[in-house]
Amino acid sequence: MLYIKRLLDNKKISWAIIFIIVISVISINVLLAIKTIDDLSDVQKKMTNTGEIILNLDELHNLVLSAETGQRGYLLTEEEIYLRPYKDAIAQVFKQIALVRLLESDIKSQTKKIAELSDLVEIKMIELSTTVELALDNKEKRAIAMILTGRGRNLYKEMQAIFNEVKDREVAYRNSLYQRLALNKREAKFTFSISAITSLLLLVGLGVLVRLNYRNELLHRQSLEDKNKELIEKVNLRTKELTIYSEELTRSNRELEDFAFVASHDLQEPLRKIRAFGDRLTTNYSDVIDERGLDFISRMNNAASRMSNLINDLLEYSRINTRGKELVTVSLEQVLTDVIDDLEIAIQESSATIKHQDLPEINGDITQLNQLFLNLLSNAIKFRHKDIAPQINISHHQETVIDPILRAETLWHIITVSDNGIGFEQEFEDKVFVPFQRLHARTAYKGTGIGLAVCRRIIERHGGTITVKSQVNKGSEFTIRVPHNYIAPTTDA
Repeated sequence: MLYIKRLLDNKKISWAIIFIIVISVISINVLLAIKTIDDLSDVQKKMTNTGEIILNLDELHNLVLSAETGQRGYLLTEEEIYLRPYKDAIAQVFKQIALVRLLESDIKSQTKKIAELSDLVEIKMIELSTTVELALDNKEKRAIAMILTGRGRNLYKEMQAIFNEVKDREVAYRNSLYQRLALNKREAKFTFSISAITSLLLLVGLGVLVRLNYRNELLHRQSLEDKNKELIEKVNLRTKELTIYSEELTRSNRELEDFAFVASHDLQEPLRKIRAFGDRLTTNYSDVIDERGLDFISRMNNAASRMSNLINDLLEYSRINTRGKELVTVSLEQVLTDVIDDLEIAIQESSATIKHQDLPEINGDITQLNQLFLNLLSNAIKFRHKDIAPQINISHHQETVIDPILRAETLWHIITVSDNGIGFEQEFEDKVFVPFQRLHARTAYKGTGIGLAVCRRIIERHGGTITVKSQVNKGSEFTIRVPHNYIAPTTDA
């Protein structure tokens, strides 16, 4: 028990335990969900197949009946009006036979029966055609005599028997699939119940670990307070309290930044090893590993690269406020010119056109403002139609707003960046600014999904807002509102 307590007192080990628990629970839930989905998809596919077999067999049967009805009607009445349904049925029945021959039943013995049924239908059609041709040659007696032999009736009975046998088997098989579907439904409920229980246990476990860490933090804080008692007695109580809070804030910010760096480094190191060993396997053992194994290695390397990009983007996102430079006068016109130069190759490859009005000067961090326009323009180029060159328009105007707190006029700059890209549903306007939220598959468009979240955080650091309006297949329009002379709040380092 004491050993476990010591482990939990170690922050790195505690967070490692949390990470392992989260990954394990997520992996188990994903595997269970995939299995359930695969089972449901398999049943659905088989039900669709057996339904098509039944429908096509019914269609073939009806066509045979239509052809035979037209034949008998003509032989009995010698009126050519009966030849029309006969000829229509004959024309379609052979196409239907070809379609039926292509059917593949999940029941092994059915394929042979379907082939036998198709052969009988062809023989039946030849018999019908022979009698009609005799009648057309004014040999009605021979045609009727041929019918009276009973050969055609026997063919139909044999064909109908096979048809009923095949259909009954398919119907029985479909009913079994319905039962299997019901079973899968119950299993899915059980799977989701297991997922809910494991998620609850995960939350309880995390709560316990968080509580233990919180208790340790309280102990450390209490220890610091005990060590500072002598200083508190020598100086003014109120002044010392402010000093302590200032020191605590500084230390917390520094520890937070150090933790972000350490977390990034510790997570990147295993990824680098995974990629290095993957490259070694591909280079040195490609002759002994089959294509499937090489594909797994390639997927592993791609996943490691994506994870590395996610970590870097998340670290950059967390440092927007902590590592930002002092706000100074910045020319947005020059920032935009630099960004267009950086995107020169992408602009040429996509044949993009960028039109913009003169942009103002504001108080800002030039590095972050460069990142802002780089993200917006690169997104406009990336999320474009395949056969349409991107057209990007950047406009600017000013607004004077009365500050309700200061009761003074404040100058705001409104900058819009619009494009003719693929756009998205307006209901996702908030989702696009959330880190790692994507509206498209990763295989369709590259990226980690954090670019617009970075844009929002940069604009908020500059005291402004960013919103978006979009329509599918028509493009998007981002609106940036920033004050002219924003002064960021300062804290002691």
